[in-house]
Amino acid sequence: MQQHPLKLIVGLGNPGPQYQLHRHNAGAWFLEELCRRHQGEMRAEARFFGALGRIRIAEQDVRLLFPATYMNRSGQSVSAVCRYFDIAPENMLVAYDEIDFPPGTTRLKFSGGHGGHNGMRDIIKALGDQRDFLRLRIGVGHPGNSKQVADYVLKNPSRSEADAILRTLEKAADVMPDAVAGNWQRAMLEMHSESD
Repeated sequence: MQQHPLKLIVGLGNPGPQYQLHRHNAGAWFLEELCRRHQGEMRAEARFFGALGRIRIAEQDVRLLFPATYMNRSGQSVSAVCRYFDIAPENMLVAYDEIDFPPGTTRLKFSGGHGGHNGMRDIIKALGDQRDFLRLRIGVGHPGNSKQVADYVLKNPSRSEADAILRTLEKAADVMPDAVAGNWQRAMLEMHSESD
C-alpha cells in the first residue's frame, strides 16, 4: 500500500443542532476531538459548502472539513476543498459512521467502495469515481433490520454506546500523528492492535 501524508481530514454528518448527537454525525465528533486536542476551530466557509478548520499534527498543517450540505451531498463540499487547495484524494481521510461495526470498534482502511453509505457514495462520485483515500470507519452498531437503518442512524446512541464511541475516537486521535505523516501501516497496527 502506497502511503501519503494527510492534508485533509473530513468528518461526515448533518448540519444543525438537531442532528449533532445522532449516530450519523460520528465523523463530526472525530473533528471535535481533533480540535480539542490541537486547539483547532471550525468556521463556516460558504465557498466550500461547510465548516473548515486548520490544525497542526506531526509538524504538518492539516485542514479539517465538516460538509454542511447534508450527508447525501457531502461530495460537493469535499470536491470544492480538494480543488481549491489542490489536495489529491490519497492525501485525504474521511471519518464516518459504520453500521457494520459495534460501538467501540473503529477501523482505518485505505480505498474500497462506499458500503452503502450515502455520504461516501457521493464523495466517490464527486471525485470522479476516485476511491483511493483513507477512511476512518466509526462503529455505531446496526439496528438488526436493514429497513430500520435510516431511522437508526438519525437517532442518538445510548449513553453506554456514546461512551464507547467517544473512547474509540480518542484512540483514533492518538494514531493521527502517524497517519498524517504517511505512516498508515503503523497507524493501522496501533489502532487495531488492542481489543476494542
